[in-house]
Amino acid sequence: MTTYRRGFLRTTACLLAAGAAHIAAPLAAHAQTGPFPNRPIKLIVPVAPGGGADAVARMVADRMSQSLGKTIVVENKAGGSGSIASNEVARAEPDGYTLVQCYVATHSTNPAVLKLSYDPIADFAPVGMMGKTSNVLVVSSDSTAKTLQDFLSLARAKPGVLNFSSAGAGSATHLIMEYLENQAKVDLTHIPYKGAAPAMQDLLAERVDAMFPSLTTALPHIKSGKLRALAVASEARDPAAPDVPTVAEQGFPGFSAIQWWGLCAPAKTPAPVVATLNKALNDALGQPAIQARFVEMAAEPTPISPAQFGAFLKEEAGKWSKLVKDTNLKVD
Repeated sequence: MTTYRRGFLRTTACLLAAGAAHIAAPLAAHAQTGPFPNRPIKLIVPVAPGGGADAVARMVADRMSQSLGKTIVVENKAGGSGSIASNEVARAEPDGYTLVQCYVATHSTNPAVLKLSYDPIADFAPVGMMGKTSNVLVVSSDSTAKTLQDFLSLARAKPGVLNFSSAGAGSATHLIMEYLENQAKVDLTHIPYKGAAPAMQDLLAERVDAMFPSLTTALPHIKSGKLRALAVASEARDPAAPDVPTVAEQGFPGFSAIQWWGLCAPAKTPAPVVATLNKALNDALGQPAIQARFVEMAAEPTPISPAQFGAFLKEEAGKWSKLVKDTNLKVD
C-alpha cells in the first residue's frame, strides 16, 4: 500500500470518527437528561421517625410516587434541629432527585438563632407547601396545671425548676416556648432532643413537665387522656381542638405561631422539574383520602405554587428574625 493511500485512509477514518462523535454527543446528552423523573427520588425528612412531620412526609410522598410513576424513597436524617438534612440537600445535585421536607425549624426559626452552613432562601428552590397545623402547650394529665395561667403560676413560684422538652435547640417547639417565657416573664429550663418524637416520649413518661409540639403530634395523646392541652398558639382556636383556648385569649394578645411543612429542592433545580414536582404535590393534596387524613391529624393541606411558597418562606424567616431581635431570645 502506498504512503499516499495509507494517509488517505487514516484521514478518512479520523473524519468519520469525528463525525460520529459529533452526532453522538447531543444524543448522549439527551439520554442523560430525558424526561423527569426517570429514576427514584430521595426525600430526606429532617426529623426522627414517628412524629407528625414524618407522617405527613410519608403520606404525601406515597401519593406523589403514584402521580410521578417513580418511587419517592423517604430517608429520615434527624439532628441539628433539621439543619443536618437541610445542609445535605442544599449541597446536592440540582436535578430534582434529592429533596428535603423543609419546615418551620429548618427555614424559619433555625436561621433566626443558629449559625448555619446553608442559606434557607438562597440555597433552595421552593417546590410547594404540604400543610400546616397549630402548636399546642401540653402537660402531663397528672400535672396540677389545669390552665395556662396555672402553669405560669407554677413557673413563677419555682423559677428554673419547671422544664420543657423540644425537638432541638432553635426548633419551633423551642422558640415558641421561649416566646411565651418572654411574654409571661417566667423562667423555664429547656431540654432539647433530636426530634419531636423522643421529646414527646419523655413528656409522656413524665420526665419533663411540658412541651409546645404541633397539634398533629400531640392530639392522639390529648384524646387518650395522657396529656392535657392548655393553649394553642394559633390566632384562632383550632377546629380539631375547639375547647382549647388560644394563648392570645388567655392574656397575651397577638401571640401567634404555627407549624408548617413544605418541599424544597436544591437551588438552581430547573424550573420545569420544580413545576413537575409542584404539580405532583398539589395533585396529592387534592386527593380526598389525603384531605381526610390531614383532618384526622389536626392539619390542613395547603396547595400553593412555588412562587407563593417562596414568598411565604421569606415572610416566615423575617418574622422569626424580628421576634428574636425584639425579644432578645437566646438558645441554650
